[in-house]
Amino acid sequence: MTLEKDTLLHNRYRIIDILGQGGMGSVYRAIDENLGVQIALKENLFTTDEYARQFRLEAVILANLRHPNLPRVSDHIVLGDQGQYLVMDFIEGEDLRFRMERLGMLTEDDAVHIGAAICDALAYLHSRKPPILHRDIKPGNVKITPDGHIFLVDFGLAKVYQNASQATTTGARAMTPGYSPPEQYGTARTDPRTDIYSLGATLYAALSGIIPEDGLARAMDNAQLTPLRKRNSKVSRRLAASIEKAMGVDPSDRFQTAEEFKKALLGAKSKTQQIPGSYMVAPPPADTFPAREIDEAAATPLKEKTPVRVAPKGPLPSATTVEEDQPFISPLKRQKERERKRRSTFIRFVVLTLLLFLVLGGVAYFTPGVLPADIRGIIPFLVPTNTATPSATPTSPIPTSLPTFTATSTSIPTATKKPPTATSVPTNTVIPGVVDTVVPTDTALPSTSVPLGGGTGQIAFASNRSGLPQLYLLDIAVNGAIQLTDMSNGACQPAWSPDGSKLVFISPCKGMDDIYYNASLYIINADGTGLTQIAPGPGGDFDPVWSPDGESIFFTSLRSGQMEIFSVSVDDLSKFSQITKGALRVESRQPSFSRDGSQIVYAVKRFGVYQIWMMNADGTEPQQIVRSGVAYTDYLPAWSPNGELIIFNQRCATVFCNPYLMSISATDHTLEQGTRMQVNLTIIQNVGYSPDGFYLAYEGVEEESNVDIFYMTAAGGGRTRLTTDPELDFHPAWRPSVTTTP
Repeated sequence: MTLEKDTLLHNRYRIIDILGQGGMGSVYRAIDENLGVQIALKENLFTTDEYARQFRLEAVILANLRHPNLPRVSDHIVLGDQGQYLVMDFIEGEDLRFRMERLGMLTEDDAVHIGAAICDALAYLHSRKPPILHRDIKPGNVKITPDGHIFLVDFGLAKVYQNASQATTTGARAMTPGYSPPEQYGTARTDPRTDIYSLGATLYAALSGIIPEDGLARAMDNAQLTPLRKRNSKVSRRLAASIEKAMGVDPSDRFQTAEEFKKALLGAKSKTQQIPGSYMVAPPPADTFPAREIDEAAATPLKEKTPVRVAPKGPLPSATTVEEDQPFISPLKRQKERERKRRSTFIRFVVLTLLLFLVLGGVAYFTPGVLPADIRGIIPFLVPTNTATPSATPTSPIPTSLPTFTATSTSIPTATKKPPTATSVPTNTVIPGVVDTVVPTDTALPSTSVPLGGGTGQIAFASNRSGLPQLYLLDIAVNGAIQLTDMSNGACQPAWSPDGSKLVFISPCKGMDDIYYNASLYIINADGTGLTQIAPGPGGDFDPVWSPDGESIFFTSLRSGQMEIFSVSVDDLSKFSQITKGALRVESRQPSFSRDGSQIVYAVKRFGVYQIWMMNADGTEPQQIVRSGVAYTDYLPAWSPNGELIIFNQRCATVFCNPYLMSISATDHTLEQGTRMQVNLTIIQNVGYSPDGFYLAYEGVEEESNVDIFYMTAAGGGRTRLTTDPELDFHPAWRPSVTTTP
């Protein structure tokens, strides 16, 4: 149970606020009322004998450490069944990961000073009797205080190294991809050289702004370490060679002691040896201290590549069940196994469904009166007695003209599929039982006198039901769709003009990719006519969006050598402007406009993950508004029509997880990680608002289903499945109101 603010623990420690949360408990900032100083309070809610022993061992390890670059534990509290608590130094300041986000890359001098300070701490730890291994060195666990002092924090994964046959852990085995050496994945036992590798990887990331290739992947010859100077040519050859040596795949190829590594770092800059503990860096600005950035020893951080922990099954295990000599199954292998099982389950479901329909069809064909009318109505070759037989479909998959849709439009031609079949029925028939129509009572819905969602009540989307992806237009009221494009190389990513008369899209499009190399932008009228190509640039153009004034189309392009946001004038399709100009390997994409067109929210890739940023429409005053760290990647932002919220997708960056739907205030960015919306879907992605802002359209996957188009209320209720085609339906775009000329 989370401790509330002002709770007095052990009649001494008063809770100020919570600094982090994880599966084992929380970390709090508190006041020691006896001494009048701030402290950090780490919680362990697991009260089993084994976890209690491990937690106490961590307390004993830290309490006996005395080093200027390490925090101290001053107390260990056991409160019966409530849990255990460690009282430790409160380390104020910013961690190295936050400094990297703030500055981009560190200077050589700062990297050397940080490396030397951590080497001093490691030399001290490794010289204990028996040696102590940290096993989780990464940017998030290096703290820099307001006076520039450097600390190594978070000993939640530390262990006492005794010999080659015995080791005592203080927690589950864990590894942080990119920072952990191969042996930490279970290929061999960890020893002091494990920490040397992790420190080398941390300095590599600090000097390059990029997390290095994973150690296990390198050990299996699935990846090679990119030379540091290739990522940052300003790094000296001697310093780069020292860091790369520390990251040797084979422990025997690394520096054998922390002292050796420190000498190499200092020697690379021709600096004289300094007194241990005297290495300092420039202090962080006072206004950049992250409120939640402290020794989060028990917390699963939301701001760092989360360690991949071996989760126990059944009863909480003893230490021997989580030791490094246990078999290791990589997250990728586990993901593939889950996907294999999911496919197998889906295939069985499809086969059983077909068998059921065949049985019911046979019964209904020979004895139709046996089945109820509602059952007969969903069997393809049987028609309810009160329903007319569908007329033959047009011979052309793409109509030459479409009806003019207005706000009161209630009909749309029946969906056609390529190749056309004279006796086919609409593929988008709603199957009973797949729609959840429960709407939260606190959500105000628009009047039923206007089309659902405002505008025209129509959604453009991409589908590969005819082979390659093409654009379709769906009318929600009649649940029918017509095909708009017949591009030889496919089409996807539709986006409406503000007046609802035109669409911009991309081609080629082979499927649901993240980046569409060599794609071009095209414009068509809402009826599929008037195809116009926008002059392509080298690399590819994608992620198009129309400016609210209708004068420009903004998009992501590779024409500058990396992903940046560009615009093109609608009146002059040869007039391009580059909006973002990021540093090397800092990429920008997926623009979304505020309603008044003055600002753009977009995704920026830094440190291997995407973050949500905001800027003026001309590219000035960029600022980061979502800070999820390197454990998560944030993408596909969308601005609400009322200008109050920004929604976006989030997924895990280092391990497999399905995408989450997040929201954040468009005006108040104090909640930097956003709020996760609870949606009972396996996948929800490419989410956009209806014109009136009451609904969200998205591509989603229900359990044992494929990708289809859904909508729901903006509050997350009333989920409705709009397409049921067995092929992929994706990239929905809600059509705004059609502007008519008198």
